[in-house]
Amino acid sequence: MPPAGIGPEPSREACGPADGAECLDVVHQVCPDVVTLDVVMPRLDGIKTAERLRADPRTSHLPVAIISACGEHEVGGVSSGVDAFLAKPFEPSELVRVVRQLMHRERRERPEAAGQDGGEEPAAAVDGSLPGVCAG
Repeated sequence: MPPAGIGPEPSREACGPADGAECLDVVHQVCPDVVTLDVVMPRLDGIKTAERLRADPRTSHLPVAIISACGEHEVGGVSSGVDAFLAKPFEPSELVRVVRQLMHRERRERPEAAGQDGGEEPAAAVDGSLPGVCAG
């Protein structure tokens, strides 16, 4: 089952790799529209995962949101190369709002990400903040 509100339309998919290293692999396989990362993840934390995504020309354009129980200033937040920060605890609707904003921003900045007519919804989000969840 997808996280509440993440994939209500059949064309959307949310994947939840087990850790930051797996997230990098999944991102290269799935080519998502948005990546969400928890700061605390095994093997490779969310900040280092975001840094690697930014350093890779194949993924440097992807919107990245950090989700954390730590404060934004404690983890470097938006200044560390991420596009959004969401503090835990949060309502599921808040996560949906952040992901949708990032998806729409990506479509405005990179029209090819929106499909041929510019109106299609993005197809996938990799959610490293919800380890073990993969839904379609």
